[in-house]
Amino acid sequence: MTARIERVVTEGVVDVDGVEHKVENNTWIVGDDEDVIVVDPARDAEKILEKVGEREVLAVICTHGLPDHVGAAIEVAARDEAVVALHPKDRPLWRLTWPDTWPDIDMEDEGLFEVGGVQLEVLSTPGISPGGVSLYCEALGAVFTGKTLQADGPGKIGGEYPALADQLTAIGGALFTLKHKTRVLPAHGEETTIGDLESQFDAWLSGSLTRGTATQEDEGPLTDGTRAAGIRLNLPGE
Repeated sequence: MTARIERVVTEGVVDVDGVEHKVENNTWIVGDDEDVIVVDPARDAEKILEKVGEREVLAVICTHGLPDHVGAAIEVAARDEAVVALHPKDRPLWRLTWPDTWPDIDMEDEGLFEVGGVQLEVLSTPGISPGGVSLYCEALGAVFTGKTLQADGPGKIGGEYPALADQLTAIGGALFTLKHKTRVLPAHGEETTIGDLESQFDAWLSGSLTRGTATQEDEGPLTDGTRAAGIRLNLPGE
């Protein structure tokens, strides 16, 4: 197997409700010496294609439709007439950046993409956006998590969690079922592993993300079985 993962980092400014935030974005390139798939093509198509080089782009996959992560999608895909893939629930977000185009492929949970002898499995991980997905590559021991999960925990938009309960449900149900050594490759920041983050999950469920550090009183579920974060748990006897 010659497939490998490469990273391209771009910089820019994101406007959230009139407030500008300086951000760095990760674009991930998966493939071998002949073909690649580009994940989350942010802003700078020239820089991304320079990293791709003479290899053929088979597909451009967007883990979500937020403007700073799809800004180079059309140009990157156009060079080799590659397809663009996005979850259909993020089409309205896509149109904020590309009002005159639609993605070529509507991704769904458990969908598969192949490149360089490896497969990328689509995992539904909504929360940051309704159609957010992650891409799991078992052969390379990595999962591309977009903004769903980052080295410092669940991702945010402008310092806020749009749908934290959905996001934590996706993290627990889809991402934290993966092997501990699985590399977490997010849309922002440095990589980490599933094992490094999973130990923090109970605190996140208890509300530490929105109320500061969890205290002893926060540790258990509420009387109806709902965590402070809004996730309904299965209690013994139910």
